Amino acid sequence: MKRTSFEGDQCPIARSLDVIGDWWSLLIIRDASLGHRRFGEFQKSLGLAKNILTVRLRALVDQGILKTAPASDGSAYQEYVLTPKGRGVFPILVALRQWSEEFDARPEEIGTIMVDRDKGKPVRKLALYSQDGRLLTAADTVLKPRPPAKRARSIAG
Repeated sequence: MKRTSFEGDQCPIARSLDVIGDWWSLLIIRDASLGHRRFGEFQKSLGLAKNILTVRLRALVDQGILKTAPASDGSAYQEYVLTPKGRGVFPILVALRQWSEEFDARPEEIGTIMVDRDKGKPVRKLALYSQDGRLLTAADTVLKPRPPAKRARSIAG
C-alpha cells in the first residue's frame, strides 16, 4: 500500500515526516551519526533485509540527508555520509532518546546513556527557550500564520 505524501502540506511536522517519518530511516540516520558508513554496516546493525535497506538508503540520498562518497579506504565500495541536512536530524534523535528514557516502561533495559565526549557527564535534557531565555512548555506556545513573503522590487519599479 502506497502511503500518502505530505510534501505539500502546510504543517512542518507533516512535511518532516514525509522525509524521515519511517523508523528504518531514523535508525539508518542514527547509525550514520554513530559512524556507520557502509551498506554492510547498516545491514548488520539493523538486521534489515537488503532490498528494504537499499530502498531506504536511496530515499535518504534522494532527500539530501545522505550522500554517497568513495570508500575512505580506497576500495571499490561506496560509503554513505551524512550531509548538513542529515546532521540536522541529531536533535530529533536526542529528543526521541530522552523521551524514551523518561517514559519507557522498562528504562533499566536501555543499554546506553548519552554523555558529553569531553567531560564524560550525562547530556542535559533538551529544552525549549524563548528569545529572552525563559523556559517554555507547550502551554507557553501558540501557532500563528506566517507573514506573507516580501516581494523583491522589480528593476523597473
